[in-house]
Amino acid sequence: MSLLTRIRGPRDLDRLTPEELVQLAEEIRGFLVEAVSKTGGHLGPNLGVVELTIALHRVFDSPKDKVLWDTGHQSYVHKLLTGRQDFSRLKQKGGLSGYPSRAESEHDVIENSHASTVLSWADGIAKGNQLLDNDNHVVAVIGDGALTGGMAWEALNNIAESRDRPLVIVVNDNERSYSPTIGGLANHLATLRTTDGYERFLARGKDLLERTPVVGKPLFDTLHGAKKGLKDFIAPQGMFEDLGLKYVGPIDGHDIEALESALARAKRFGGPVIVHCLTEKGRGYQPALQDEADRFHGIGPIHPDTGLPIKASGADWTSVFGDEMVELGKEREDVVAITAAMLQPVGLKKFADTFPERIYDVGIAEQHGATSAAGLATAGLHPVFALYATFLNRAFDQVLMDVALHRCGVTFVLDRAGITGTDGASHNGMWDMSILQVVPGLRLAAPRDADQVRAQLREAVEVDDAPTVVRFSKGAVGPAVAAVGRVGGMDVLREPGTDTPDVLLVSVGALAPMCLEIAGLLDKQGISTTVVDPRWVKPVDEAMAPLAERHRVVVTVEDNLRVGGVGAAIAQALRDAGVDVPLRDFGIPQRFLDHASRAEVMAEIGLTAPDIARQVTGLVARLDGTTTEVDSVEPARD
Repeated sequence: MSLLTRIRGPRDLDRLTPEELVQLAEEIRGFLVEAVSKTGGHLGPNLGVVELTIALHRVFDSPKDKVLWDTGHQSYVHKLLTGRQDFSRLKQKGGLSGYPSRAESEHDVIENSHASTVLSWADGIAKGNQLLDNDNHVVAVIGDGALTGGMAWEALNNIAESRDRPLVIVVNDNERSYSPTIGGLANHLATLRTTDGYERFLARGKDLLERTPVVGKPLFDTLHGAKKGLKDFIAPQGMFEDLGLKYVGPIDGHDIEALESALARAKRFGGPVIVHCLTEKGRGYQPALQDEADRFHGIGPIHPDTGLPIKASGADWTSVFGDEMVELGKEREDVVAITAAMLQPVGLKKFADTFPERIYDVGIAEQHGATSAAGLATAGLHPVFALYATFLNRAFDQVLMDVALHRCGVTFVLDRAGITGTDGASHNGMWDMSILQVVPGLRLAAPRDADQVRAQLREAVEVDDAPTVVRFSKGAVGPAVAAVGRVGGMDVLREPGTDTPDVLLVSVGALAPMCLEIAGLLDKQGISTTVVDPRWVKPVDEAMAPLAERHRVVVTVEDNLRVGGVGAAIAQALRDAGVDVPLRDFGIPQRFLDHASRAEVMAEIGLTAPDIARQVTGLVARLDGTTTEVDSVEPARD
């Protein structure tokens, strides 16, 4: 019987000997490689925190003590040690979440998997414990990459305010977020990693001086009194101590005994303590260690022995964007690129390799990135800031007040827009087309295929007096969807075949193939349909209102929240134009979506061709004055 199968909760770790703990760590690594290679997931980060997680759960008493994870993708080992060892459906419907989940376990606290938030959570819980006279401990585990986020430093400033409020901050320093961590903080941590440290220096000096007659003891006292200067010189952890935070480390993050000793000392201290742990992302798995891009940060299904993908993937939206950025860079010297610690995931690696002087990685600092982009535009350049759609939420104020208010020509490229599925609630890019509707002057494009990504990216960077946004989906990009005509700036994807059409179907972005399927199903019910792709969904095209007036019903379909989305904007534009045509908008309901595949999520919320065709058929029937509802509209079969 393996040691891992005997662990049903953290207290089961207490019975293991030091030798058994080492064996358990190796078993966990083997389990992770075997399990995650089948489902995909965040492999590299979890291989790096095995010993650290074991030590945390031996020193602290979860769930009484709160162990908080930032960003949460490094919580797989935590799941294993808290009784969740069925990884067969990891990140799939009905299986374990890829992040902490309160629905799964009382040991999970934070579900939001956006980086740099954990210290604020910890600060609030610690303050609550103090007010309620609760002696529970709070432990915040934060990666060195997440410390590049400004919110983390706002929290540190507040945490340091109270010297008697217990809170342990574990810095998991693997020199990486997705890719190698950059910036001044990274340089500081690198300095700490490469010095022996003040304590070791002082210990050796004390031994020598105490053996020196007459002058030895006074000289040692003098040196000890100057310890702050010595610390800055030998091991410059002064940055943390200047804030009022006790610093312990650096600690070998793969030495369980050393970790437990450091964590136990921090636990006893009674105030805020930083424990600096050095770990190796991808540890114990050679294919991950050889992956210089991101050490297998996030993978799809792979062969566990080789680390190679099981299925070759075709061209995806991200690579189409990345290739076009290189072409734009060759043509325009003013085009520069910005990433928030995600050079590879957002497709800017080729641009960086080709134009290394024109790429800026700001770290996990989307707010700073947006305002820095405004500065670049003011200086005469055209910045393209590429990030996941869900992460733009963090920089809304900067988009509004720095970029838009100042009429700066900045292009934001939003990858993984719409339903992404398997990463769960916080990673669905379902908010952008709603929150950006309120930004004056902003123009928003939703390409339907690879050709339109290229075309609309080029159109976006031509705008130099307002922010532009280009958003596209996650994963493989389908075949091109040809236009059969143009009305204003909108592409007509399907003509109705009659002068008195029933339905104007407005297709947004990647949902064009589904909208054409809907039109085909409606046609079988005798309902004539025009399908248009607005291309630019903000502002609403001036040709939309007169086109809508020629139809009996307007239907919008978008991969975004219905609340405040494209459908809502079109409805308002029609009202403003005095066009009184019934409008039905289809999109994502106002709720957080559980993790599942994109197709499963869309089926669950009714965003499928048969579901939409059925409802539109019923709507047209009511307009005709008939009471017959069509209960079954099935997709065409070949």
